[in-house]
Amino acid sequence: MSELLKRKRILSGIQPTGTPTLGNYLGALRNWALLQNSYDCLYMVADLHALTVRQVPADLRRNSRALTALLLAVGIDPKEHILFVQSHVPAHCELSWILACNTQFGELSRMTQFKDKSAKHPDNVNGGLFTYPVLMASDILIYNADLVPVGQDQTQHLELARDIAGRFNNIYGETFVLPEGYVPAAGAKVMSLSEPTKKMSKSDPNVNSFILMTDDKDTIVRKFKRAVTDSDGMVHFDTANKPGVSNLMTIYAAFTGKTMPEIEAEFAGKGYGDFKMAVAETTVDAICPVQEELQRIQADKAYVDGVLKDGAERAARLANRTVSKVHRKVGLLQLEK
Repeated sequence: MSELLKRKRILSGIQPTGTPTLGNYLGALRNWALLQNSYDCLYMVADLHALTVRQVPADLRRNSRALTALLLAVGIDPKEHILFVQSHVPAHCELSWILACNTQFGELSRMTQFKDKSAKHPDNVNGGLFTYPVLMASDILIYNADLVPVGQDQTQHLELARDIAGRFNNIYGETFVLPEGYVPAAGAKVMSLSEPTKKMSKSDPNVNSFILMTDDKDTIVRKFKRAVTDSDGMVHFDTANKPGVSNLMTIYAAFTGKTMPEIEAEFAGKGYGDFKMAVAETTVDAICPVQEELQRIQADKAYVDGVLKDGAERAARLANRTVSKVHRKVGLLQLEK
């Protein structure tokens, strides 16, 4: 562990809002497991963030445990790294209030994701949706994370976290590490199978547009067979003119390690039927071991809960040290323990 602690620290978080898709796996989760070889990793099930959209309580609890099991199934090592549920570490919310008092209203009102989500859920434009970026900053800064894997939609939030940290450091003295965004060397951006100009999403009303990590073989094959392509019949990578075929090639490349020219050569003279079947079978072969491990882990609820209890305790030790330091900096009265 001494060698591990010398590494840069990286925090990764995902909301428990249902079963992750193939896009989540190829774009993030698979790479998270690889990070363990090079970084001191914290993996967070972000259940508090999920509350900005109304949740069914029983579903949220079930999804939090199921997502934990999936993270374990893809290869997260809870002994060497920290896997925890956000709400199990109350210090996140405690720090969030102090950081909110060091964040300007104008900064939050400029967040594009707030505008987007407000438009999608006009009946529930709540305060949590507005202050979400401050809680995200708290998640990152409370562990003094050096790096945070961020997609395009979270880049603005990371910049705000840096601004908040910098402002706090300038006022109260050096306290927080200024986090950097982490872009993995390999990570596939997987698009919708039915509308390949849109990102794959489990919230899509068309169930044929996405592959869930729990879909069985027949379902996966059926969805790939129905995937949108085009009329020219050539397997060629061109995201502008052939988005559907290019998306399938991206998935195939992610699992096989083949380059686009190699894939084009492999399927030269073959129809889309052969190509789609190859993508489907390759996908099934790749995620089947994950699914088997997931079933094994989910059958042992005590193990999953034990991992989360240990993770919460280890995360809290780090988080509470930061909060105690922040309390002293801002002048909150602390009593001797």
